[in-house]
Amino acid sequence: MTGEFALIQQYFYPFSEKLGDDCAALEVPPGMRLVTSIDSLVENTHFPPEAPPRELGYRAVVTALSDLAAAGAQPLAFTLALTMPDGDAAWLEPFTGGLREALDTFNVELIGGDTTQGPLTITAAVFGAVPEQQMLQRRGARVGDQIHVSGPMGDAAAALCVMQGRWPGARKHRQYLLDRFYRPTPRLELGRKLLGLASAAIDISDGLLADAGRVGQASGVRLIIDENRVPLSPALRSVTDRDLVRTWALSGGDDYELLFTVAAADAHRVPGQCTCIGEVVAGEEQVTGGGYSHFPP
Repeated sequence: MTGEFALIQQYFYPFSEKLGDDCAALEVPPGMRLVTSIDSLVENTHFPPEAPPRELGYRAVVTALSDLAAAGAQPLAFTLALTMPDGDAAWLEPFTGGLREALDTFNVELIGGDTTQGPLTITAAVFGAVPEQQMLQRRGARVGDQIHVSGPMGDAAAALCVMQGRWPGARKHRQYLLDRFYRPTPRLELGRKLLGLASAAIDISDGLLADAGRVGQASGVRLIIDENRVPLSPALRSVTDRDLVRTWALSGGDDYELLFTVAAADAHRVPGQCTCIGEVVAGEEQVTGGGYSHFPP
């Protein structure tokens, strides 16, 4: 056996006995609804050509799981479509190692996928379950709600400067920033805690202002963010160019933290690691402040 099927058997069959059929079946617990999301990582768009393959395998899983976190869902399964120039073992072995590490860490099973030849593109689909009528969505933010985020902003954008040799801060922060880019933490536990509490939620993949704007547009309100309250890591606070830091924090993408809105009366129930950064007001939202777009106007 040679070619694609040999590659799949060698590198992916060890993940699960469910691999091998054209379709996989999922069981959703009673009282739960199936939710799914799909994301692609493309070389030179989402990561540089020199990106370590093990880190790419890990990142493909956790960035997809972040969408489930924003819905308040419990992960069930994962599928992978991998397009690559060739079946290079020196790349595939560490890539699948990172993939397995992430799947094991978050107790998710690989149940299917596809391999094709072409420019390096990693497409991950995730499946999860959420209690019926409780799924968190972008729409639902109400006037008077507080806006919260789950962690520091701008680290992934700063990591790109590390990769490009343009990091202006202390050397000691470089590995932290690279980890924040390649190994963000999907806020799955927090997402489930927000069920019945948050009025709207989104994971921050395209930039704080851009993704906040999407919540506002979906909800028919405006989200007002106080940039002075946006949390920053020690790495970003160490940079003296405050305009650069502001750009990273407000417009940089790939942080994969959660942004969510909560009624002011329920603010005391928000988990302690989160930060209130603004409020929801009446008006029509417009997405401003940059952020990433694959097809800019």
